[in-house]
Amino acid sequence: MYGWLFAFIPLVVSGGFLSAGVYGLRRTAALRRAGVTARGRIVGHDMRRDEEGGKSHHLVVAWTDRDGRECRHSSMLGRSTVLPGFSVGSAVTVVYDANKPRRFEVKGWDTSTIWVVFTVMGSVLTAGTLLLGPVLFLTL
Repeated sequence: MYGWLFAFIPLVVSGGFLSAGVYGLRRTAALRRAGVTARGRIVGHDMRRDEEGGKSHHLVVAWTDRDGRECRHSSMLGRSTVLPGFSVGSAVTVVYDANKPRRFEVKGWDTSTIWVVFTVMGSVLTAGTLLLGPVLFLTL
């Protein structure tokens, strides 16, 4: 009787992947289109742990925006290891949103690859669920 729920759960999960991917790609495109470029310096690494004990390093970058204000923010995307050239004190290129400097990306660290993966994975899973959902519903 509640078999349709098992088709609904994958739809919600795949929709989450698709939404995250589209959000990330739109954010990246907006920064590349209208972002302001600045020279920044890595002032630290914000190490975060997840529930399973995995760790990710998020760059903490400082730069001066075009209005002369000091900005210091942690990157949105983390990596399991710190790449060469991204140690504390390294100079980096930052592209940021002039209206919301917290929205930024570091050239060479932040890539759109993860957002493409999320979008493709979410699209495939959503399409599969939408195609197989009615079949499962009719056969239960």
